[in-house]
Formats: sequence, structure tokens, C-alpha cells
Amino acid sequence: MTYDLYIGDKMYSSWSLRGWLMLEKFNLPHQAHMIGLYSGTMAADMAHLAPARLVPALRTPEGTVVGESLAMAETLAERHPEAGLWPADPAQRATARWLCSEMTSGFFALRGDCAMQLSHIWEDFSPTEAVLGDLARIETLWDHAREISGNKEGWLFGDYSLADVFYAPAAARIIGYDLPVSTAARAYCKRVIADPAFKRWRADAQTVTYDPEPYALDLPRKPWSEVS
Repeated sequence: MTYDLYIGDKMYSSWSLRGWLMLEKFNLPHQAHMIGLYSGTMAADMAHLAPARLVPALRTPEGTVVGESLAMAETLAERHPEAGLWPADPAQRATARWLCSEMTSGFFALRGDCAMQLSHIWEDFSPTEAVLGDLARIETLWDHAREISGNKEGWLFGDYSLADVFYAPAAARIIGYDLPVSTAARAYCKRVIADPAFKRWRADAQTVTYDPEPYALDLPRKPWSEVS
């Protein structure tokens, strides 16, 4: 029983990362298929998945196509209750769903100004007030998750859950643009990027080169190895 997962570029596609993590981290058998996100072939590559039109998209072993990350997450959690995609505790589970839902519908300033990239850390990046507002909201949600779970460090709800999946690209943005967050939030971001699955994804991302480089900024850069 193998799922087919359709993803875009690993260096820049934040939603593809989420789709992959929700299968990879919970040991659900899957095969990933690359869609031409930057090659101009995306529509043709996804024609057989219609009406899905964005990555990630999932096809179940029975052939059902599921678009949208939150729908994919709920489908997988329903099909694999033993895998623990959502927290077991009802209050924690409800809170985790809230966090994931808000991620899918918000944080447009952070997404727009700080495109996810896993190549380097931009230095001297100046976030707008809107980006700072998004960061403050993310920290509020993370703090609330920890209040509900009682877990003051590590993953948001103790065990790794879909909440950590959905906020992994936000953590990557915070690191990649060296954005100002609290010590606790930065420690969580460092945990996210040090996770073995995330590191495998990022290593694969490094195997592709781009000319021109998408989302390039006229700023100095430093390696991810210098994260502090």
C-alpha cells in the first residue's frame, strides 16, 4: 500500500515539504514524483491529477486524488490512526488542528517577503512591520501549544505531530532570513532544521542548481552551518 506524492522543487516549495514530512515522519509508504514547478510544465505534469492544480497532491493506493495539504493531513490521519499524526489528547489535538488551519490561511507577509530557501542564510535582511506581526503571531501560537501540552521544549506537543509538519517551513524561513524571534522560538527552529528527515530533504535540495537563482536578494549570505 503505497501513496503517490506529487511535489515541486525541494529548495523552495514550502508546501511540498509539508506534504513529504507528513508521510516521511510517520513512516507511511510513499513514492514522490516531481512536478515542473519552475520548468513551465506544471499544468501538463498535473493534468492526470485534475482537478488538483497545486503541489503537493496525494493519490491514495486506491487511486483517490487529494489536493490541499490540510485535506491530505486529515485523510492520512483518518486512514492511519495508529501513526499518531495528531496528538492523542483531545485538547492538544484540537489546538494542533487550530495551528495547522491558521498556517494554511495566514502569514501572507512572511510568505511573500521571505520565500523559503534552504541554500543559505541571508544577512542584514530587514523585515517589515507586517512580517514582524506574523512572527509575533507564530510565537503566540507556539507558546499556546506549549501551554496546552505542558511541553516547554522540543516538539510543540511533546511527540512530533502535524503541527510540527505545518510549521517546519516557517522555522526554515526564520533561520534562512535570520529573523528576530525569542530564544525559545529560535531553539525550536533549530530543532526543526536539525531533524534527520528535514536534513535529508535539504540535502536533496542542494543537488539542483538554478540560473537565474529564484528569489535572489542583493544581500550578503552565510552558510546554514553557521546557525547560532
